[in-house]
Amino acid sequence: MKNLRIGVYVCNCGTNIAKIIDAEAVAKYASNLPNVAIAKTYKYMCSNPGQEMIAQDIKDNELDRVVVAACSPNMHERTFRHALRMAGLNQYLLEMANIREQCSWVHKDRKAATKKAMALVHGAVLRVEKHEALESIDVDMSPNSLVIGGGIAGMTTALELADAGNSVHLVEKSDQLGGNVGRVDLTAPYYYSATDLLTDRITRTKSHKKIQVYLQSKVTDLSGFVGNFTANIIHLNGVPESEKTPVEVQIGNVAICTGYKEFDASRVTHYGYGKLPNVITSFELERMLRAGKVETKEGKTPKYVAIIHCVGSRNKEFHTYCSRVCCMTALKYAHEIKSANPECYVSDVYIDMNAFGKGHEDFYLQSSQAKTLFLMYDKENRPVIHKAEPSDDCEMLIEVHEKLSGEHIEIPADLIVLMVGMEAREDAHEIAHLAGISQDKDGWFIESHPKLEPVATTTDGVFIAGTCVAPKDIPDTVAQARAAAARILARIAKGKIEVDAIYSEVNKELCSGCRFCNDLCPYNAIEFIEEEGQSHVISALCKACGVCVAACPSSAIKGRHFTDDQVLAQIDGLFSKVEYELEEQPVK
Repeated sequence: MKNLRIGVYVCNCGTNIAKIIDAEAVAKYASNLPNVAIAKTYKYMCSNPGQEMIAQDIKDNELDRVVVAACSPNMHERTFRHALRMAGLNQYLLEMANIREQCSWVHKDRKAATKKAMALVHGAVLRVEKHEALESIDVDMSPNSLVIGGGIAGMTTALELADAGNSVHLVEKSDQLGGNVGRVDLTAPYYYSATDLLTDRITRTKSHKKIQVYLQSKVTDLSGFVGNFTANIIHLNGVPESEKTPVEVQIGNVAICTGYKEFDASRVTHYGYGKLPNVITSFELERMLRAGKVETKEGKTPKYVAIIHCVGSRNKEFHTYCSRVCCMTALKYAHEIKSANPECYVSDVYIDMNAFGKGHEDFYLQSSQAKTLFLMYDKENRPVIHKAEPSDDCEMLIEVHEKLSGEHIEIPADLIVLMVGMEAREDAHEIAHLAGISQDKDGWFIESHPKLEPVATTTDGVFIAGTCVAPKDIPDTVAQARAAAARILARIAKGKIEVDAIYSEVNKELCSGCRFCNDLCPYNAIEFIEEEGQSHVISALCKACGVCVAACPSSAIKGRHFTDDQVLAQIDGLFSKVEYELEEQPVK
């Protein structure tokens, strides 16, 4: 191999790295390593000036390899690959050393952290010497899309795609479009009619020439890879799935918008739901509001109404997360109940008042001025509901330890509304398995990156939007749906899609056809070719996870960009002897 010229760039990341690691010392150490032609530090290497500096150095110093010591490759590897491309250097001749998450963020000792950063950079330098100039591949992109879920997110995504002139297959499990928003009367904080919001979208979706709507249907199989998926859709009409003839559609991208289900309030036994007839859920109150009557099971107008927040949310026993929409919906109920019956006493029993969105703080102020009684309770000491005595002027009593006053209070109630939280649907696991995406501990679908890739998933071509990702309100749901549609449209516009050049390859001379790799691959990226008696990796599906490489008994599979030589060279660098004496105190 010719003498290499490697450029090493150490990022300060503001003070994220520099407050613990001596970045200048790391750069100086790197400059003395074999084949390193230049070593620099910069405050924010990922910024435009930082990228331009790298690109210019590649040209001016004839660099043929680059090491960037900064944050996680998950965050900015693509950013620095772009910098190499700008300079005309193959993007895979880059290696990143993670000296932020794996070093500065987990250490307090400046000397030890700096020495570790030096070792990480040394490993990256030795590894990048072994890198090869790989070439990405292009695959055709089908302009057709599949949207799973016919709620507000699904319809918004479908309409955005169809309005741009692309065919969309919209699959909804129930017999109508609208999802959970279709069960709501008015929306907070401006009292817009949910029916009016949906009617326009439902009408446009059903009548759109580019949208094929499948009601009472489900996707039973999704195969292929980004740009070239094949989906099977069956109609749920009571016939066993094995006897149904699926509709096969060719698509390029998938948007999953399957929504959420409401928490089962009967699981919180001390609220008496299912036993006390006038303890109802928020969705049951919505039905009353849509019918124009708020009354007890006996048909009486309630004199006392209590609304209890966070039923199923913010609790270790059920779900620790906040369901976000409950607080403002509860305030909406207080307004609607007082409007229908001005003499009614409304109590709002909450843990915290989450007024996070536009206009919500003003909405909360209006509610407090409307003589709603606000009572705060501790999430570890929830209210208890029981029937009132005949002498009491109400049907039920709520015992609560009021947090602000510190007093134990009994609240009268004729009707109690439980603000049930959101939780992942029962079929979320089935959808996740079908599309090859992941779920978190609560069952929500996981984004590729929670901040930088909020609608993408780890499976290329599969996007997620709405409340199947996490609890959110209608504006956030619509915004996410449009973001997913925008990502899909950007891909369709190119006609072809670039597939990462990092994937596994099978050496046909060594493959014995044992098929171990076929069963182990989590992305279904390995097929067995019967005529040849050997396995083959579908490069467009492979994510280079390395499972097949490690498992192959014949050592017939090689991971491009993660070869044995590259990994072992990096390990040599990590165990290199590093000398460093602390010269200054940590930046405060």
